[in-house]
Amino acid sequence: MPTMEELNERFRADRFAAQAGVEIREAEPGRALCAMPLRPCHMNANGAPMGGAIFTLADFAYAVASNGFTDKIIVSQQVSITFLAPARGTELLAEAKCLKSGRTTCLYAVDVRDELGTYVAHATVNGFTVK
Repeated sequence: MPTMEELNERFRADRFAAQAGVEIREAEPGRALCAMPLRPCHMNANGAPMGGAIFTLADFAYAVASNGFTDKIIVSQQVSITFLAPARGTELLAEAKCLKSGRTTCLYAVDVRDELGTYVAHATVNGFTVK
């Protein structure tokens, strides 16, 4: 099983998430907790985090949870995200959990909150194993 250092090195190659400041806080097979500090570049015209920034964090947490502990390549096949409330804090946290994993498909739930506990978004991700 890879160490946190090895996981961070592997997923540093996800340059978009890395440039957004996303980091892995916890990870185990089928689960990951990732964080992203909220910067001015993440905000929309209303001063709240952009949906794309929230989605990036959720998608990255799913990627770590589904790909971090396997040699398979699992990609997002379909994602549904519901934005629930604007973040009030200075950091977003996304926790991805595997609900079902099969031979070629999987289903994950990802909850995004800020560090104050505000429930910001919920996503479901259908994954597909390509290799």
